[in-house]
Amino acid sequence: MLSPGLGQGVAASPGRKLVNITQQTDEEILAIAEPLWRDLIRNSNEGKYGDFAKNFSSSLALAIDQVVAGHQFANSELARNLSDDFDALGIIRRGEHVTVLYRQRSTRKPGEWLGRLVLGHEDGKVRIFGASIF
Repeated sequence: MLSPGLGQGVAASPGRKLVNITQQTDEEILAIAEPLWRDLIRNSNEGKYGDFAKNFSSSLALAIDQVVAGHQFANSELARNLSDDFDALGIIRRGEHVTVLYRQRSTRKPGEWLGRLVLGHEDGKVRIFGASIF
């Protein structure tokens, strides 16, 4: 079983075998995913791209154009007004990654959006391999 700290980007203890995230229970995955999702919401609302991307996998960090991301933060009413009011809808396991789906709300826009958070391991840490709101 993984230490809850792994959701915070903390590596597994030396000599400890890292369990594939897909083998963890829904409760264990949600315990890792929720603080990461909350951090994404907070940093998106505050327009802090550096903090927003701090738990990204290296492949995701390289794939995202910081200029485009900064433009999105500056110009998206939804991205700057995400509510702390969200619900986990389910978990999809595939390969070495899990996708956690959320019902996300806004503080300014009525309605609900689908949030997607893809998690996996990189260098002994749980990292974000994808995050979006539809």
